[in-house]
Amino acid sequence: MTVKSCEKIEKSQVVLTIEVGAAEFEAAIEKAYRKMRRKINVPGFRPGKAPRKIIEGMYGAEVFFEEAINIAFPDAYEAAVKEKELQVVGYPAVEMEGQVTKDGFTFKATAPVYPEVTLGQYKGLTAEKEEVKVTAADVDARLKVLTDRNTRLVSADREAKEGDTAVIDFEGFLDGKPFDGGKGENYSLELGSHTFVPGFEEQVVGMKAGDEKDLDITFPEDYHKDLAGKAVVFKVKVREVKEKQVPALDDEFAKDVSEFDTLKDLKADLKKKITAEREESAQRAFEDALMDQVAENITADVPDAMVDAQARQYLDNFKMQLMQQGINYDDYMKTTGMEESKLIDDAKEPALKQVRMDLAMAAIIKAENIDATDEEVEAEFQKMADQYGMELDTVKKYITADQVKDQLRSRKAIAVVADSATAAKPEKKSAKKAEADDGEKTAEEGEKKPAKKTAKKTTKKAESAGEAEEGEKKPAKKTTRKTAKKEEETQETAE
Repeated sequence: MTVKSCEKIEKSQVVLTIEVGAAEFEAAIEKAYRKMRRKINVPGFRPGKAPRKIIEGMYGAEVFFEEAINIAFPDAYEAAVKEKELQVVGYPAVEMEGQVTKDGFTFKATAPVYPEVTLGQYKGLTAEKEEVKVTAADVDARLKVLTDRNTRLVSADREAKEGDTAVIDFEGFLDGKPFDGGKGENYSLELGSHTFVPGFEEQVVGMKAGDEKDLDITFPEDYHKDLAGKAVVFKVKVREVKEKQVPALDDEFAKDVSEFDTLKDLKADLKKKITAEREESAQRAFEDALMDQVAENITADVPDAMVDAQARQYLDNFKMQLMQQGINYDDYMKTTGMEESKLIDDAKEPALKQVRMDLAMAAIIKAENIDATDEEVEAEFQKMADQYGMELDTVKKYITADQVKDQLRSRKAIAVVADSATAAKPEKKSAKKAEADDGEKTAEEGEKKPAKKTAKKTTKKAESAGEAEEGEKKPAKKTTRKTAKKEEETQETAE
């Protein structure tokens, strides 16, 4: 193999002109012959036994050329990349040059390579940072979570009211016939939770154990296509009515739910924890804003291959999220009418931002000579083991030392930026702007919601999907940094 030329072109691409010589091509032809000979029929010879020269005499010397090129190309290309010390980040586009003969062939390979990155300003930056405040109402809200968690459901011999849980049997009928997904038995429905189709729960209010009732329901126009706008009848029987037995907020409650002896001490601990959580969140948002600036300040000719790969990664992550919610990706695409190409195109802009972030992070690590020692890596492994209550050796089965080292380097790089930065007080938003921002946020959240999988919201499967979504979101911390995301994904894997 001979590299005849190596030329840099736009979008961080390199054009290699590579010549495969006679000896290399002859070796590839021999491999092609051994691979193909069983598929070539030659009169007088059993399959695979005909000599190469006989086959070439019958079909021409070029009979093995195409397969030989396919065999010779990878080794020649990889050798050229190694010789020129290129950091390739995608697959090459290949173009043959001239004729292919027994003496070899020449081809051009246009390959995307890791771009040259010039750091802009990354120290002494300024970004807004939220001031952390924790009010009595915040503590009360956290206490309510504890009381809700410790609230018992007890049987009530009376009519059901909003807030109660009704244990019901139900079956839906469309034009007098049962429809798929419209039946349930011993189903615990919290009245007022709005988990069923609109109008259902309201009509169960007032029923008591043993009561049976036909509920007239009209599905919304934007519901599942098979039932959208249709009038149906649900036959419902109430098996039991349960009411919430909420524990009293006193010292005994504190002893039951925590290690504290008094409600006062429990409240103080909750305030401390909420403060720590919000301080961490504010710090992460501050660091994200700073790293966004760093990424914007770099100079780099980013190859399309890196952006495409990141966009594909986003798509794979989305598919995984759907799967965790029990939603089939193909079904989702059919229901929403989305095209995969559209999802990829929509991901291109955030993918470019993420790639620039990765390039900036790597450039800081290089500029600051940042590394992580073996002792630091081991300490991080131990921290993960303690956090997840796992054996150290078990954690190491899921996470490699190189992954941990990358995480530590990234943290140190972020610290270099954050420690030299200035935190500014956020500008006060006008009520109108805050309302508009909230509206935009709500719209974005609405767009991200998966399509309804069934004709109703009443199945336990739907509830499980919702719980899975909540559970998935808890460990993930919002970040624009891919390295930080990798850290969270690694932690989730260990978990």
